[in-house]
Amino acid sequence: MDEIKNRFSDNLSLLKQAQDGDRDAMAELMDKNAGLVRGIANRFRGRGVEYEDLIQIGSIGMLKAIRSFDTDRGTQFSTYAVPLIIGEIRRYLRDDGLVKVGRRQKKLGASLLAAREKFLGEEGREPQLHELAEMFSISDTEAAVALEALSPVRSLSESLGDEDSDFSLENLLPAEDMIERRTDQIALKEVIDSLPEQWKKILFLRYFRECSQQATAEALGLTQVKISREEKKIFAHLKEALLK
Repeated sequence: MDEIKNRFSDNLSLLKQAQDGDRDAMAELMDKNAGLVRGIANRFRGRGVEYEDLIQIGSIGMLKAIRSFDTDRGTQFSTYAVPLIIGEIRRYLRDDGLVKVGRRQKKLGASLLAAREKFLGEEGREPQLHELAEMFSISDTEAAVALEALSPVRSLSESLGDEDSDFSLENLLPAEDMIERRTDQIALKEVIDSLPEQWKKILFLRYFRECSQQATAEALGLTQVKISREEKKIFAHLKEALLK
């Protein structure tokens, strides 16, 4: 807890200096939060933009966060910065023509919303995403993308409830450690998804089924020595991919 408080205090001090034009403070802040930018940029890989370019674009969002952050609000800086970084990358992808919302997606999204309203009226509860997807014989991912295509961009400072309420969308953002943990999980999942099929099976058996190396070897028709060697290769690959 003391470490978190000290880190918050350090960030706050640097933020005030950076906003006063201290370039060294700005550089230090960018360096301290580089991992956060990389983690978010990693979520947008595979969309036609080089990873290093995504990092640069995300860094623009970080700069904007540094310049616009209100040091008197008492909010964790990274909590404030995450949506700005994501927004900057998404804006670039949209403006660059790499992410387009087609008519079919918009139409599907509208149909899903209509189905949601009907379900809510008949069942008295919100439908699960998979329930909506099943109605249209599509995957959960397709349903989520179609619904997101209709989602408006909203301000973090937008009040929820009464106009005089101090409770805003910003209050719903997760804590700093949760954001970092989530971005790490997303990055790890994407790297694992790209692994060769045999490596995936080894990871599944060893760390999800908690099988021994010998049991894993028998299940895959390999030797225990082979499993041991492959594990070392897998972890070396994961480490390299996640630290890029």
